[in-house]
Amino acid sequence: MIQGTNPGTAPIAEAGRSTPRSARRSTLRGTALNVTVMAVATGIVATLALPGYAVNPAANADGVEAAEAMAQLRSTQSQSLTVDVEAAQTVTRDQFSATSEAELAAAQAAAAAAERRAQLAASYTAYSGPTAEDHLAAPVAAYSQSAVVNIGLQYVGTPYQYGGTTPAGFDCSGFTSYVFAQVGISLPHSVSGQAAMGTKISRADAVPGDLVVFNDHSHIGIYMGNGAILDAPYPGKTVQTRQLWTDAYYIVRIG
Repeated sequence: MIQGTNPGTAPIAEAGRSTPRSARRSTLRGTALNVTVMAVATGIVATLALPGYAVNPAANADGVEAAEAMAQLRSTQSQSLTVDVEAAQTVTRDQFSATSEAELAAAQAAAAAAERRAQLAASYTAYSGPTAEDHLAAPVAAYSQSAVVNIGLQYVGTPYQYGGTTPAGFDCSGFTSYVFAQVGISLPHSVSGQAAMGTKISRADAVPGDLVVFNDHSHIGIYMGNGAILDAPYPGKTVQTRQLWTDAYYIVRIG
């Protein structure tokens, strides 16, 4: 009997050897594909899970805290502003201030003076004494500069009143005309009119009781010597003696 290959068995044996090798290759390819898919999927999920700053290089460069702060600003539409230190200090000084002791004392003194003026005004408002015309009809003293000074000093503290001609309130020429009326001299109720009633003299010859006339005829008062004047100053003030504050004046002597 001649030995040979059995035609019916050879294909079976060949097929038996090839089937495991093909299966292994298929299994390896499937495993590699699965690993690749899982890696890609994991990367996608990880990317989606990252916070916004993780994909922002500029924010990430400053650290997590800075990135979170920037994210909060963006979500709230907030804005940040950097202010120079000196500018901030200037704004602070402009907005806040403290009252000094000197300012408080000045305010208290002003309030006391205002109250005093109100009291004087109330007392003089009720004045019903003689007018300048009454004094002209019956002078209280003969004319002299000293008499003018003495009479004028009686009205220190009388409030200023525009157009005033009595102790209820004087303006500058109303005061001088009322005083001179008591020594029998009638002076008009105007600065220029009173200046024209007397004789202009040098300051070296001036004595208390003469008239001080401002060059522009805006004011008049009684000369008190040593550069001082007795006058009714202006609204809010009272008759008082004070130093002359200007050199623009001249002296007039009445009589």
